[in-house]
Amino acid sequence: MSQTDRLRDLFHAAGNIAVFTGAGISTESGIPDFRSPGGVWTRMSPIYFQDFVADEAMRREAWRRVFSGAAGWVGKKPNAGHYAVARLVERDKAFAVITQNVDNLHQDSGVPEERIIELHGNASYAKCLDCGERHELDDLRPVFVDRGEIPTCRACGGLVKTATISFGQPMPDIPMAHADLASRACDLFLVLGSSLVVTPAANFPVIAKRAGAKLVIVNREATPLDDMADLVVHEEIGPMLTPVVDALT
Repeated sequence: MSQTDRLRDLFHAAGNIAVFTGAGISTESGIPDFRSPGGVWTRMSPIYFQDFVADEAMRREAWRRVFSGAAGWVGKKPNAGHYAVARLVERDKAFAVITQNVDNLHQDSGVPEERIIELHGNASYAKCLDCGERHELDDLRPVFVDRGEIPTCRACGGLVKTATISFGQPMPDIPMAHADLASRACDLFLVLGSSLVVTPAANFPVIAKRAGAKLVIVNREATPLDDMADLVVHEEIGPMLTPVVDALT
């Protein structure tokens, strides 16, 4: 039996799929990942959360990167993999999309906001670190680009940062709790484009498997959890997933 047939059978048998996505699903949209050769962190060092808070120069550099598009996700569009995931949700096969990505492409592909669990935040808007007020980047652009000022919160004057989880920043309690619940509730845990080396996020497939779910990993490279999986596919996500999802009734 081919891998496509095995994946189709697993999808048909599943009643509650939890989808877990990493950078690999978005590289097919032309967004570089962070850790591979040529990835974002090979071109520029990450700015740690503590440095952002403590150092005005680091805050200025962080905002320069935001508005220069240095990370590579500005203007990118969802690809076939994102749309296949959206169709799984639309057809009530998948009830949750847990993502390590910050590019907003699952929302852009049509997945309802309430079905998405963002473990590392979202780069498409900003939040105040003190009061949590949301700030749209279009509103902050003239502050930084035109006036050269580092954005501050319109509500309380506190530090404003993109709504991503930086190195050294605590993981968000509520999304982590929701991801844990989804991992325990699913009967199929579908990993798409994650190297599964970044913890604690990489623990969720293990939690799902130990709770009795089938585990499927679709990723171009091998992962540390391949031996645990019921099916491993080392292929591009969009071309592999699209015909399988389209065949579901």
